[in-house]
Amino acid sequence: MNRAELIDTLAKSTGQTKADSERWLSAFLSTVTKNMRKKEGVKIVGFGTFATAKRKARTGRNPQTGASIKIPSRTVPVFRAGAALKDTIGKQRV
Repeated sequence: MNRAELIDTLAKSTGQTKADSERWLSAFLSTVTKNMRKKEGVKIVGFGTFATAKRKARTGRNPQTGASIKIPSRTVPVFRAGAALKDTIGKQRV
């Protein structure tokens, strides 16, 4: 599902217009991004947690030349699924 499909689905399930759903989704994503930038994260009980994690500096290899390269430390976004989401996904049959 892409962004446009998500907006369509939100509009249909809430009875709102697509424009209202677009504004809501943009505001939600903006809020999550701002809080992750501040390293506070967002926790939605039952769904999951949007947070950041620190990756340590490490040594990697250039796959073409085999030469060692230094990969600097960095902060990356992380999503941890909540128990209810894990249970719902885990019960699906493929």
